Amino acid sequence: MKTVNIALPKGRLGEKVLKMLDDAGFSCPETKENDRRLILESADGSVRYFWVKPSDVAIYVERGAADIGIAGKDILLEYSPDVYELLDLGIGVCRMAVAAKKDFRDRTDKTLRVATKFPHIATAYYEKKGRDIDIIKLNGSIELAPILDLSDVIVDIVETGTTLKENDLEPKETIVPISARLVANKASFKFKNEQVKRVMDALSKQCAEKR
Repeated sequence: MKTVNIALPKGRLGEKVLKMLDDAGFSCPETKENDRRLILESADGSVRYFWVKPSDVAIYVERGAADIGIAGKDILLEYSPDVYELLDLGIGVCRMAVAAKKDFRDRTDKTLRVATKFPHIATAYYEKKGRDIDIIKLNGSIELAPILDLSDVIVDIVETGTTLKENDLEPKETIVPISARLVANKASFKFKNEQVKRVMDALSKQCAEKR
């Protein structure tokens, strides 16, 4: 039996997916224990899970360290990894949006200053609009940028909008909806197709039952 290596994102999203896989019969005894191991394997050796940073899942899959993994659509759009996108899991739902101060009005005669953790997504979006922008790449506390006049707008993930509201900002435009996706290494999809499809079909069934 070929082992399917699955990269799971650390955090709530990964735990949700692990429960879905557990309910589908792909369980590991160790998942019931509160330990800090990064690699967990099922008793029959059919699946092995790796806990990795969410933004690294696609890299593990693309490079073949994992056969399949769960990555946010934001990561797939930002980095364009060479993987197959197999399934929208319908969890981790949010959106990529443009946000700014409530009284912000875009002056098209000036270059728009855009603070973001997602420069490729932001650039592609504004290129389609024909808008001249200046990208300011930040790694955290994006909401501070317009407050301190570092930027005019931000491009970031919005879930409930609470953080924006608490900082006197508001969403202005939705760029794209975001959710968790099942992705596969291209070689693994060919050479472990039966095993990969078993996991994909089980997750697909779980998603259908939750709808």
